[in-house]
Amino acid sequence: METEDIKVEPEAAESQAIASSNPMDTRLEELATLREQALHAGAASAVDRQHERGKFTARERIEMLLDPDTFVELDMLARHRAHGFGLENNRPLTDGVVTGWGSIDGRKVFVFAQDFTLFGGALGEVFAEKIHKVMDLAESVGAPIIGLNDGAGARIQEGVVSLAEYGGIFLRNVKASGVIPQISVILGPCAGGAVYSPAITDFTFMVKETSHMFITGPDVVRAVTGEDVTQEELGGAMTHASKSGVANFVFDDETTCLEQVRYLLSFLPSNNLENPPFFEPDDDPARQCVDILDLIPDAPNKPYDMKKVIAAIVDDSDFFEVNRLWAMNIVCGFARVDGHVVGVVGNQPQVLAGCLDIDASQKAARFVRTCDAFNIPLVTFVDVPGFLPGSNQEYGGIIRHGAKLLYAYCEATVPRVQIVTRKAYGGAYVVMNSKSIGADLAFAWPSAEIAVMGADGAVNIVFRKEIEGSDDPTSRRAELIDEYTERFANPYIAAERGYVDDVIDPRDTRRVLVESLEMLRTKKESLPQRKHGNVPL
Repeated sequence: METEDIKVEPEAAESQAIASSNPMDTRLEELATLREQALHAGAASAVDRQHERGKFTARERIEMLLDPDTFVELDMLARHRAHGFGLENNRPLTDGVVTGWGSIDGRKVFVFAQDFTLFGGALGEVFAEKIHKVMDLAESVGAPIIGLNDGAGARIQEGVVSLAEYGGIFLRNVKASGVIPQISVILGPCAGGAVYSPAITDFTFMVKETSHMFITGPDVVRAVTGEDVTQEELGGAMTHASKSGVANFVFDDETTCLEQVRYLLSFLPSNNLENPPFFEPDDDPARQCVDILDLIPDAPNKPYDMKKVIAAIVDDSDFFEVNRLWAMNIVCGFARVDGHVVGVVGNQPQVLAGCLDIDASQKAARFVRTCDAFNIPLVTFVDVPGFLPGSNQEYGGIIRHGAKLLYAYCEATVPRVQIVTRKAYGGAYVVMNSKSIGADLAFAWPSAEIAVMGADGAVNIVFRKEIEGSDDPTSRRAELIDEYTERFANPYIAAERGYVDDVIDPRDTRRVLVESLEMLRTKKESLPQRKHGNVPL
């Protein structure tokens, strides 16, 4: 059967081609235009002002934080649905927050970045819904969530809706706590209710001079209390790094800050079901710490730097300290031992002789619980003369706050190793991860003094009448102190009773730690079934 050729006039063919291709081409052009608008949603003048303040835009920050070309954006075309106060005529794409996922050192992370160039970064309904979505995704797939905060709080024009949407963020922060790492980076203003999300997250970063956090700003403080205080004094980075302890890390500029966020993640697992990242070590696991003897003074009342002791033991002397400027009488941070991540806690004899006080107890308790949540073994270096005495401490609740650290250690199920370097007196010794509260292994250096209290105090209490009745009270007191020191100011009584597992040469500390942590790698421990414990908050 022959087929008849179909003839189409040239003009008709052209029309037919246009008709078949135009609809999709038009839509693709429209999509490209919308995406371009979203990428440059903030006015050029607003972007310029951001740069003039030494700050980057939301997209620039994401580009600096993540591995190159890995960011996948969500809800790029979202717009607010609010009306009134002129909002119906101002509906920029993204609605003031950029959300999505990407990778850091090849590991998946989720991120949201508030855009100060749109509505001053103020949170509205759609803005919050975007954050809710990315937080839900992060928890469901088991990946860290990083919030880049630079916003003016709740969007006033959207009223109570904004407040309710903040609640949705807080609820998700709590649900994800201890499940995935949550990191808050404060890169501008963060005021009012907005501060409570960073307060719940695991770590908070701030930048000097440009980051501010406070519940009520300077104007309100001045009106209510009469106190004249600047933004920087009230809620600046150094205030929260050194006085409140809210900021775990503070850096001079945004570039360094975001680099250090990446570095922190190298110590953290993606979620609570994984182990922290392992890096093949260059440092010899059996290396002797030959210089460590020079770090500890002969006199028990002379200070030394515990951070130098830690650096001498861990891989490549690399110690990433947390809350470096707050409660400096205790040291907390991350390191590696034979390539494996450890959380390190140590008394700092250079500050308050290493005594535990309210702030130090809170700082260490928070750190211990964070490590326990994310499967990070704990190594505790002990040189503690006791709890800091004084009515301010007692009135401030040192009993309750000290109990937080005790509770945190008792509750921790990760491998736990204690090393007593020098003084270990009274209840403070017990609280600092002793065998009696569940440490898996405890070691002491020959310089260790494990006792109820120091020789001076013990002699004054136990032998007070004998000293007073002596012909030469001063000489008798000195003799009793020497006798007490010889008998109790050493680690051997504790070793006899098994309260320390061994007395070791300080130069062998690294090798002993490597062997101990390797043995404990397969430790399994579960707590009694319960809804949750009642930590003494």
